[in-house]
Amino acid sequence: MTHLMQRVTNIFLLVLLTVSTVVAQTDKKSALFVELKQQDSLFFEKSFNQCDIAYLESRMAQDLKFYHDQSGFQDRTKFFENIKQYICAPSSKKPIRKVDVNSLEVYPLYNNGKLYGAIQMGVHHFYIREQGKEDTHTSTAKFTHVWLMQEGIWKLSEVLSYDHQEPTGH
Repeated sequence: MTHLMQRVTNIFLLVLLTVSTVVAQTDKKSALFVELKQQDSLFFEKSFNQCDIAYLESRMAQDLKFYHDQSGFQDRTKFFENIKQYICAPSSKKPIRKVDVNSLEVYPLYNNGKLYGAIQMGVHHFYIREQGKEDTHTSTAKFTHVWLMQEGIWKLSEVLSYDHQEPTGH
């Protein structure tokens, strides 16, 4: 791991530990949890699975930071280049993302008592979809998302996608 990546990871973990000791995980029946669960579902269905690039652009913070354990750091520009080249390029094999909804955790972020964002963590599964075939499971990974409320819209600001594992039995 590069020095920068290790430093960023350490800072993020320190912030996460601080937040989790001050503010517990949001109850899975709370409005915030349900809202971010819906955001995750809609966000990834429209952007990753359906390749609605205009929707994706409208839901990503301008200063997006994306950390991936296999493809490295990406800013917003590089992220969109990779989405267009690897996820949404015309192909008979389409990558698909599905979240394990039972793995989701949400931690609110407050500034002077006002909710401005949330940390969402969980596990997601990746598949390859081919017409006329059952989806093929290709990997499982953990994720941590920082969602920020900007002008009344939840926007994805920071993403960590890590611990990618091939399905057992492969």
